[in-house]
Amino acid sequence: MIEVSVFDTKPYDRLFLEKAGGAGRINWHFHDFRLSEDTARIAAGAQAACIFVNDIADRPVLKQLKACGIRLVALRCAGFNNVDSEAARELCLPVVRVPSYSPHAVAEHAVALLLTLNRKIHRAYNRVREHNFSLNGLIGFDVAGKTVGIVGTGKIGKIAAQIFRGFDTKVLAHDPFPATAWAGAHGIQYVALKTLLAECDIVSLHLPLTRDSFHLINADAFATMKPGAYLINTSRGKLVDTAALVAALKENRLGGIALDVYEEEEGIFFEDFSDKTLQDDLLARLLGFSNVLITSHQAFFTQEALNEIARVTVGNILRLETAGPWLEGTAL
Repeated sequence: MIEVSVFDTKPYDRLFLEKAGGAGRINWHFHDFRLSEDTARIAAGAQAACIFVNDIADRPVLKQLKACGIRLVALRCAGFNNVDSEAARELCLPVVRVPSYSPHAVAEHAVALLLTLNRKIHRAYNRVREHNFSLNGLIGFDVAGKTVGIVGTGKIGKIAAQIFRGFDTKVLAHDPFPATAWAGAHGIQYVALKTLLAECDIVSLHLPLTRDSFHLINADAFATMKPGAYLINTSRGKLVDTAALVAALKENRLGGIALDVYEEEEGIFFEDFSDKTLQDDLLARLLGFSNVLITSHQAFFTQEALNEIARVTVGNILRLETAGPWLEGTAL
């Protein structure tokens, strides 16, 4: 029996992990708190630690996990920028992830955010519930005929681009590794990032967080963007410099902002603060703009995605029975 310590557990994590198999082979220990230096010792007695996007897996935490007897760190997500990869290698502590669960889920959410914000569906919904059927202030625009920029053309970016092409838009793309055959087949043109920002009415981010992409969308980028453009980010919060974003919004440079991620979301997203005072001043300021729409990192949140995350995570953990091979989901 493999003992697994699961951190930052929500009810849906428990449901999908237990449904995914491993009965009689995996013994789950679910914790609702996050992995950190203060909580790592809870993993003592387990062979695997299962973590999520906001858990901390830096060098001190990984050293604690190793000392506790942990033989595997299994991320139930695609991104692993919260893991000290170098420390994991030095400690000979394998780290695995779920590299692809449902690119359609994230791409579709990006488009849903744009449509909701543009057509002001969220505001209309609240009005009608109060029996206010006025249309004043709800004017949007046709997406058809607009120019859409897709920054990052991995699996999610490709699907988002293809959905936007279905709206009869012109799609420009930017990626350090262009998929030229795919672009040609779908009528999509690769351009420099500066050109994309200057020409696009809508810009959607679909790239991982790296040293090169940190604050990719900064004050210079906002100054380059087409006046009145919309920005969508369903990737990683730190791709966007939030302070620069607030400044651009205050200067009325942007038409709208749709975010499913936020630069300092750790400790906020996935939690209920409805009866508390929000301590993050930048996030509170963003929520005050009428042309900003924020969801709390829910783009991945579909039945299909959760099933796949659980299936791959369970498969990765079960490889402990044979100590490898680390095939599907290997991060390091």
